[in-house]
Amino acid sequence: MTTRGHEPWLLPDGVEELLPRRAWRLEALRRRLLDLLFQRGYELVLPPLVEYLDSLLTGVGEDLDLETVKVTDQSTGRMMGVRADHTPQVARIDARLMHEQGPARLCYLGSVLHARPDDFGGAREPLQLGAELFGSRDTAADCEIIETMVALLQAAGVEGMHLTLGNVGVYRSLVAWSGIEPQLEHALHDALRRKSAPDVRALLENLPQEPRVLFATLLDLNGDRQVLARARDLLQPAGGETLRAIEQLDTVSGFVATSMPGISISIDVAELRGYRYHTGIVFSVYTPGHGRALAQGGRYDGVGAAFGRARGATGFSADLRDLIRLGAGTHTATPGIAAPFSADASLRGKVAELRASGERVFYILPDEPAGELRKKCDRTLQQRRGEWLIEKLTD
Repeated sequence: MTTRGHEPWLLPDGVEELLPRRAWRLEALRRRLLDLLFQRGYELVLPPLVEYLDSLLTGVGEDLDLETVKVTDQSTGRMMGVRADHTPQVARIDARLMHEQGPARLCYLGSVLHARPDDFGGAREPLQLGAELFGSRDTAADCEIIETMVALLQAAGVEGMHLTLGNVGVYRSLVAWSGIEPQLEHALHDALRRKSAPDVRALLENLPQEPRVLFATLLDLNGDRQVLARARDLLQPAGGETLRAIEQLDTVSGFVATSMPGISISIDVAELRGYRYHTGIVFSVYTPGHGRALAQGGRYDGVGAAFGRARGATGFSADLRDLIRLGAGTHTATPGIAAPFSADASLRGKVAELRASGERVFYILPDEPAGELRKKCDRTLQQRRGEWLIEKLTD
């Protein structure tokens, strides 16, 4: 017995199923985008949906831990997690299984599960497609990943893209330079991430003047590429690491501006999304009328250290379901051919021949309503003088 609101056919919030039209669109898009990644040198890997928790969450911090659905392995009693992101798994694959001496380019596609919807009510089961580039700490790798991400979204038909760029290295270097305590750093990070000026000022009031001014300045350092000149000037007292992080932003944003002139760019020097996980350049792509990022990523050097191989790493991911909601992907439902169901060898040979040529052929089952046929087919197979011929379906 069920009660209103608890019907057995209802799905959990943030979980959805795709019916044939959208499912075929998604499949066509999947094939096109994986082909694009293959052409750019990325090799496909398919990590498992479930792993032991200590492996799944190694090096990724508390953000991903809160997103991960946890279960107990009945065989061993160990805790397992359903992946909430592919990136840690792909980092493990690079560190333990690939043995590449130079850069390794890997891509993936599969469902992930989030323990809760995001702040925008997004899906809890994204179909995550992404690419990771391991083995380079140079900004050229960040540029390649961003270019690949933009090309992928363009292939999906996304228009009016806006790229936001940040570098968590700016904040990390300021923390190291100022020597603030971990508890204060944690609270300050949260306030900066929320862009709460009153909270930032309150947290900084007991610091010496110079670090207080520099941390407060971060809130105002956002806009177009011109903001980087102000950042260099205002953050000069923090010295080398901070200025290097700003130069990285300048290099990457300059590459995008030159090689992708149709993409608008904004810079947020205080962007701290994924701070506990990312180590350098971070980026997101938005499009008008869509509140969430369509694709996002960044640099996360050293995550593979726990698996015995600390390498430079940068990558991005996107949700194919999100792209389908925006109208990405196309699929034309080609009308099929109706054939009688029979063991006749000549009929079955003709059906096999038609299917091999790309036609859709439906067998008519004995109890199938005649009116349903026209929803799927516009032609039929009829036997004439011992031959099976295609004829237009008539009333």
